[in-house]
Amino acid sequence: MRSSPQQDKPKARGSASTQQPDLKDRGGSYLNHHFETAKVSWQRLMATPLATLMTLMMIAIALSLPGVLYVGLQNVEQLGQRWQGSAQLSVFLADSLSEAEGRDLAQQLSDNSQFSQLSYLSKDEALAEFKAYAGFGNALELLKENPLPAVILITPSTDYLLSDDLSDLTQQLLSLDGVDDVRIDMDWVQRLQAMVVLGQRTVLLLGLLLALGVVLVVGNTIRLEIQNRRDEIIVVKLVGGTDSFVRRPFLYTGFWYGIGAGLVAWMLVQLSLWYLGTVVDRLIQLYHSEFQLQGLGLGATLLLMLIAVTLGSGGAWLAVLRHLRAIEPR
Repeated sequence: MRSSPQQDKPKARGSASTQQPDLKDRGGSYLNHHFETAKVSWQRLMATPLATLMTLMMIAIALSLPGVLYVGLQNVEQLGQRWQGSAQLSVFLADSLSEAEGRDLAQQLSDNSQFSQLSYLSKDEALAEFKAYAGFGNALELLKENPLPAVILITPSTDYLLSDDLSDLTQQLLSLDGVDDVRIDMDWVQRLQAMVVLGQRTVLLLGLLLALGVVLVVGNTIRLEIQNRRDEIIVVKLVGGTDSFVRRPFLYTGFWYGIGAGLVAWMLVQLSLWYLGTVVDRLIQLYHSEFQLQGLGLGATLLLMLIAVTLGSGGAWLAVLRHLRAIEPR
């Protein structure tokens, strides 16, 4: 008996509804396969703990070396910024200016918003301070006249601590009547900044070289594992296993190497900072500074883990791409 069009419509709906669970099942099985492959790859690594640990330590040391240098540079840069923040301008007044005129000039400059602190040292006060700190008190007593000029000590505000801003402030002060010279002790800060830039480029170059070493170590490890599982790979390909199916366990092995090495590298960096922290604290106490040694922050830690996973997975991918092609069933 021929069915009517009304009777055919429910069947069409039923067939569409049966296709939707099939797609879900396929997606679920795909994710389950990835999970099982990652689990089996982890179990294979744990089956040879000594070899796995040695490989992890090699990768972790290669990652921790630039990490320690990076943290050291960050602390040196922070310390330089603190010292730069305490920069002081010494404004030497002309001998022709009387003490009253010098104090009036200091009072006028104190109203300038570019300066956060200002103090005036008369010629006698400058000489007394020089005697106290220089250690030439007896020799200075032989002088008939005070050779030191009056000085205005100025600390710029935080908005005028860059080199260009300090140069502009120096020129403004030199243009004032009664100002003989302006000195600022910033040369050593600029040298420190140049050394920091050089150190940053050195860390970058060293990091690139060690990253290449990590890729080679992971790639060689995966290559050996591919050779050890050659017969298994041939059997999988004979029964119809795709290239993506065959390469997936090795990629997860590189992923696990990256995760493990990143965690070990983070611990090595923290241990290095803890070991150096006691010595740095003693040095800081001698200089009566409030500087604190900074470690890897959250952002730097995540970046370290990302780099480790990328290098581990990348090394595994290159090894699989190179060596799996040579294994084909005959």
